[in-house]
Order: sequence, then structure tokens, then C-alpha cells
Amino acid sequence: MKVGFIGLGHLGWAIAKRLVEQGVELVVWNRTREKAEEFAKETGSEVAETPAELIGRVEKVFVIVFDSEASERVIFGEGGLTSGKVEGKTIIDMTTNHFSYAKLAYEELKKLGAYYLDAPVLGSVIPAQKGELTIVVGGDEEKFEENKSLFEKFCKNIFYVGPAGKATKVKLINNIVLGGFMDILAEAVAIAEKAGIGKEQMIDILNAGAGRSYILDVKKKKLLEEDFSTHFSTDLIYKDLHYVQDLLKELGIFSFTTSAVKETYGLARKMGLGSLDFSVIYKLFK
Repeated sequence: MKVGFIGLGHLGWAIAKRLVEQGVELVVWNRTREKAEEFAKETGSEVAETPAELIGRVEKVFVIVFDSEASERVIFGEGGLTSGKVEGKTIIDMTTNHFSYAKLAYEELKKLGAYYLDAPVLGSVIPAQKGELTIVVGGDEEKFEENKSLFEKFCKNIFYVGPAGKATKVKLINNIVLGGFMDILAEAVAIAEKAGIGKEQMIDILNAGAGRSYILDVKKKKLLEEDFSTHFSTDLIYKDLHYVQDLLKELGIFSFTTSAVKETYGLARKMGLGSLDFSVIYKLFK
């Protein structure tokens, strides 16, 4: 059975390629057609002309795009998935969305007789290549169980958390920690260098002490080599933290930390670093 895949950015490409390597036949679509054709040439996948045409060829489709606006265009826009034969089909949206959009997308697709899984992933390119992502899923539990074997092909940890929208909230809360960890680690390493402490030695000490973490493990090489080619962009973490602030408003609570961390990435974007890996904030402190 063929599966659809929409969105071949850095993470989308890695997930899609992992699925192909695990024996899944894909029909792909990307906003930039050249990228879809490049992926198809490399993996033997098929390319759809539009999302509407794609949904007519598969029973389920993964979507992983930049934000909720992009997801809405792909699913509900002109030529989008709902312009095709969507009844009875399942849309698995791995985009880090706005929590209110994820709930709305579920409800609107249900009216059309289709299914929506709110399914953001935790992790970036390297764990995706190894099949070690974490996926958090909201929506109909029956559809979650139906697709669990597919998730197992690229995820090490799989969580079902309840209704659509809840998974997105979990992902946003996770990214408070993700963005904060990267911020404080980058700052600590830069301060150490200013204090005359070797960068590599400081990273090793942090890894043996209070800084020991998954994020330091995966970003150590980037900090050492100052190669900030994108795995997870500054633009994306900034967008996610913006969504977090909307969640905080809805809950009637505040977070000084989230606001401060978000604006650190905002400064990096202003300096033209938005498309680079979010570990590039090290350059701000350095």
C-alpha cells in the first residue's frame, strides 16, 4: 500500500527517506516541485501534481510543513487534500501547529468523513535518520492504533495523549525546554571562552555535570565546529515559542523564561540567522 507524504524540508526529507528505507512506497508532493523530483529520483518514489491528486492515490498521508498556515493551505486550500477524494482517508499532520488549528482541522475533516491525527514529532534530522524520533499523537484512538506500525518505522517512542490539539500542546511545552536548553548551553559555552576556558573542555565538563542532556549530545559537534547547517531552524523554534505564548494566554499564566528565550531567537532572526540551525544563537553570545 502506498502512503502520501507532503513536505520535504530538512526533517520531512529525513522522515520520508527513512520510511522508504523501511519498505514504505511513497507518493510525495512538495511546494517546490524540484525538491519532490529530486527526492523521487533518489528514492524511487512517485510525485503527485497536487495534494488533491495525491489523496486520490493513497489511503493515508503524512503532512509536515512550516506552520499552521502552511498546513491549512495544503489540507483545505485550493488544490489541497480536501479538494480531492478525502472521504475515509487519514491525514497525519506532523507539523508543529497552533493548538487551536489542530483541533479545528480534526473537526472540519470529520465533517467530510475523513480522519485527522495531530501528530507532531520530537527530535530532528539525525534521530529521524536513525528511526529514533518521538511522536506524540492526538485524535481518534482507533486511528492511532491503526497507524502505530507505521510510526514504529521512524520513531523510537510513541505516545497517544487523547483528543486532537492535546498532542500539539505537549509538543509546544517540550519546545519550551528545547529552546531554553539550547539558549543556556550556548550562553554558557560562550561565557567560558570569554573567561579563557577552552570550548571543547567546557563542553566535556558540562556533559559530565549540570549540562548533561540530549540537546548537548546532538549539538556538541555544531558548537565545536561552528557548522550551523540546518537540522532545526531558528525560524522554527521562534514560531513554536510564539505559539507557546498563545497557549500561556489561554491558560491565564505567564512565563518570563519563555518570553526571554523567544526573543533571543528573535534577535538571531533579525541578524539574518533565521534559516540556520537554532544552535547558531551561540554566535550571538560569542
